[in-house]
Amino acid sequence: MGRSTWAVRLASLLAFGLVLGSVEASLGDVDPRYRTCVRECQTTGIIGENVISHCQSKENDTSVGGSWYNQEQIYIQWKQLNCRTDCRYFCMMQREGERQSLGLSPVKYHGKWPFLRVSVFQEPLSAALSAINLLTHFTGWLSFFLLVSYKLPLRAQTKRTYYEYTSLWHIYAILSMNAWFWSTIFHTRDIDLTEKLDYSSPVALLGYSLILSLLRAFNVKDEATRVMFAAPILAFVTTHILYLNFYELDYGWNMKVCVVMAVVQLLTWAVWAGVSRHPSRLKLWTVVFGGALAMLLELYDFPPYMGYADAHSLWHASTIPLTYLWWSFIKDDAKFRTSMLIKKAK
Repeated sequence: MGRSTWAVRLASLLAFGLVLGSVEASLGDVDPRYRTCVRECQTTGIIGENVISHCQSKENDTSVGGSWYNQEQIYIQWKQLNCRTDCRYFCMMQREGERQSLGLSPVKYHGKWPFLRVSVFQEPLSAALSAINLLTHFTGWLSFFLLVSYKLPLRAQTKRTYYEYTSLWHIYAILSMNAWFWSTIFHTRDIDLTEKLDYSSPVALLGYSLILSLLRAFNVKDEATRVMFAAPILAFVTTHILYLNFYELDYGWNMKVCVVMAVVQLLTWAVWAGVSRHPSRLKLWTVVFGGALAMLLELYDFPPYMGYADAHSLWHASTIPLTYLWWSFIKDDAKFRTSMLIKKAK
């Protein structure tokens, strides 16, 4: 009972803080000096000693005009930093240099802290950590696949696994790797396409994870009942993704949606682990509470240290060991359920 109470309190704190954080505005991009700098740079292609060659030819500026899903020069956008992006970057660095000389603290520009670029990597540390998360999910899924397919007993008649949630975890792995793939791309190169894919993919993952947590917690094995559980959530998540991509990319609303789905599934896993007295409940509780605490880094944000490591990148770092432990729990659950079902069959 005590653990469940702490789960509710921690989840409530997380939801409250993230909702507050979602309405915070970016001060840098409303700075008149910054705006003037960007406007003049896009017109002349010159800022200080830097000459922005992409601003000399309008055909290379693929950042303006057209829908994100109908841009013909995606490859050019990825290959070279376009006029608007370069102007924003150099104006941001110039303005931050001025602010630093006046003893002022860094501020965000267009929702992001002023990061130092490395080649084409706009946020090199976050991009690298996202790639490591992708690799961790892949290795976790691969070990799970080998476990259920080759190490655990299979049903004699169908040659299928005893574990009823095998296919659901395979889908989860695909969605997880997809989300971290687009996180890596987005932190490497921020354009309209990568931004929308980076925001849409976690929504899909969170929605599916919520469904999976409910199915496992209530031990739903019948296909028709699974559809009844999943249909309303799938409908909402699909509608939300369409809203973000084709109507308005509302960051605040998207944050609230993600917080609600995350909190519900965290509470579901935490309470279920205690009620069911799962043999690997300590691992699950560690992942739940560790994940919730790690998300607090998104609340108490701070400027990037040395221009590279901010709170968001540290959150990416914290999810790596949690992902390893999470897949360890999933494998333990597969062993536990398989063992129970074999005993019942005998």
